[in-house]
Amino acid sequence: MPAADAALAPIHDFTRKLLQPGLRPAVVNYLRWRRAVRAARAAGAPEPPLPEGGPLSVNLDLTTACNYACDHCIDWDALNLAVRHEDGELREALRNLRARGLQSVILIGGGEPTVHPGFGGIVRFLKQDLGVQVAVVSNGSRNEKILEVADCFTRGDWVRLSLDSGADATFQAMHKPKGKGITLDRICELAGEVKRANPALQLGFSFVITWRGARRDAVSVIENLGEMEEAAARAKAAGFDYVSFKPFLTRAEAGAEVLDPAQAEEEQAQVRARIRAGLLAAARLEDGAFRVVESTNLRVFLDGTWREYTRQPRECHMQALRQVMSPLGTFNCPAHRGVEKARIGGKAAWAGTGAEGAAGTARVLDRFDASRECREVTCLYNPVNHHLEALVAGDADPELLLEAAEASDGSDDFFL
Repeated sequence: MPAADAALAPIHDFTRKLLQPGLRPAVVNYLRWRRAVRAARAAGAPEPPLPEGGPLSVNLDLTTACNYACDHCIDWDALNLAVRHEDGELREALRNLRARGLQSVILIGGGEPTVHPGFGGIVRFLKQDLGVQVAVVSNGSRNEKILEVADCFTRGDWVRLSLDSGADATFQAMHKPKGKGITLDRICELAGEVKRANPALQLGFSFVITWRGARRDAVSVIENLGEMEEAAARAKAAGFDYVSFKPFLTRAEAGAEVLDPAQAEEEQAQVRARIRAGLLAAARLEDGAFRVVESTNLRVFLDGTWREYTRQPRECHMQALRQVMSPLGTFNCPAHRGVEKARIGGKAAWAGTGAEGAAGTARVLDRFDASRECREVTCLYNPVNHHLEALVAGDADPELLLEAAEASDGSDDFFL
């Protein structure tokens, strides 16, 4: 059964996003193809090939290099490896994906995107040559690199800084930055300069909530739960558009990112109560220019429905619409970055003819059983996957059902 849509944060309402005119035709083609595949199998007939196309949105890991050593990092095992993209090959893959319908790119981890020497060039290539929406998730240590390309961002683009603290002492202890002069004060100061350079750019302060007893493998994670209000005040003063709160995730033995609230020295009810108090205090700072955002993971943790988001359909349809491109390879989901069973192909799977990416996508749709592989994952794509599965399994034409659904609000948010 699908999880309750009422718990969704707007930025994670992917069902609504897929109804947008810029995405809907590709979604309809995918659904009709998936339905045709099942019909062919039932009839013992040859299966139709994947339609010409590709993912609508990608998470692009420019590098595995990182200048921090965060104990709470979910990608710890994939950092600072001797692998890299070839610039020409990467640009070819992105150009091909754009021709296949790519609409957005999120420059994000494994590593820290701004330490990649070609960061600025790739941002300008994506914006000025390809014309896609672009977002950046950064640790903030090299905000001057973001400032250098601030002029090319357009409405709908965003930058989110992973800061996770209200006080610099906590920031230093949690992130262990490598290099002189990297402080929370300096990061926020430069973030304000980025926002002033381009007010159309949405600027976010990301805060992963940690609590006593949380750990990554055998490593204890520093608690920051008591600094939620302080972080919100700092974000507002620096000129951020919002502060985003989300719960700490760890990796299961199988490699997936999971929520494990049992990792706490206090009763879960007490942890929830403290988080709610922090949210309430932060929310008092909201006004027309600043807001407090609760992630979907946090909402379902607080209302006790997070287990519903671990009940996945067998087939993850979103892996055809949103993928991860990394120096480690191309993968089906950010929650399985670097996990071999989730591999679609090599790092340049969509370069050349794109045959490797297309074949890998079709293969992973059949091979990857989300009901088993993601049974511990509090999945952000759970509601939309159940919705898409109902459209594939049903009798009515998917396009008619999509047209009958609530229309998009026209915000053109193509980030998946």
